[in-house]
Amino acid sequence: MKLFRPILAGATLRDRLLASLGALIGIGLTAFLTAFAAEDTRQLLWIVPPMGASAVLLFAVPASPMAQPWPAIGGNVISAFIGVVIAHFMPLSALSAALAVGGAIAAMSLLRCLHPPGGAAALVGLFAGASSSYLFPLLPVGTNAVILVGSAWIYHRFSGHAYPHVPAAPPSPDTPPWTFSRSDVTEALDELGETFDISPADLETILQTIKQRALARSYRQLACRDLMTPHVISVAASASPEEARARLVEKDVRRLPVLDDDGRVVGAVGLRELVRPAATVREIMSPASTAAPTHPAIDLLARYAEDRVHAVFIVDQDSRPVGVITEADWLSVLTRGLK
Repeated sequence: MKLFRPILAGATLRDRLLASLGALIGIGLTAFLTAFAAEDTRQLLWIVPPMGASAVLLFAVPASPMAQPWPAIGGNVISAFIGVVIAHFMPLSALSAALAVGGAIAAMSLLRCLHPPGGAAALVGLFAGASSSYLFPLLPVGTNAVILVGSAWIYHRFSGHAYPHVPAAPPSPDTPPWTFSRSDVTEALDELGETFDISPADLETILQTIKQRALARSYRQLACRDLMTPHVISVAASASPEEARARLVEKDVRRLPVLDDDGRVVGAVGLRELVRPAATVREIMSPASTAAPTHPAIDLLARYAEDRVHAVFIVDQDSRPVGVITEADWLSVLTRGLK
């Protein structure tokens, strides 16, 4: 079944079936409507062959820079015009065919409307010959292209794809990970020296999204033991509030775990609790926020954000402290994506 896998990144079976249906409708509508403009009423089909190739782009790859409205319309019309002009000044030959296609590529590139079917449109204009009118690029070629683009615009309102394509906004620079910019993407493309069928804006968004997902996965794999700071500063439950306050100030920490006589965490204390009068720390301590060393570290973020916890004490199976993770520890990890 590998033979039938999509060669386009992001394509699904649903997308391919929808593209086939869209092309069916688009080409059928284009041929039907253009037939009304035919000089010969017996001509029920007045559509140029390059429209078939354009339909592939417009319906199967609507995000491609070469499938947007201006390339689809301008590329076909300009290329057909070049073919007609050459036909009026040169006989049909291998040289005139080469000049038509080469000139079409040059013109489309300079006018920012590069569209692969334009190469075929140039040959159609050339084959139409000197007997054809200079209006041939507009009718039927231009008319075909406009109707086909309009069909694609209407069709993609229902297909789930945006057309004309607008690149999704990349992750905000204020949120990690943001380690490269649009200029970095452009310079990398210049360095590779290759042309890819994707806009730099889309490429930037894809790369930023991939990196965010990769870092999010690495965060989910991070355990508390990987992030904690060992050598926990604590206070005994029987200690006086003054002793606890002096330790907080001396060690410049916001919370201390309160330990019983067996060294187990039974609570926590900070300056907020120490404002109340008491004989011992046990009388004023609050419940401690604890976690096991193997607990996913990313789960602690909700405690900092929603529960207003300043420190989570990492305890072993006997509830004895083996480390602590503070807000500062997590900020240090999150900002690594910025470096």
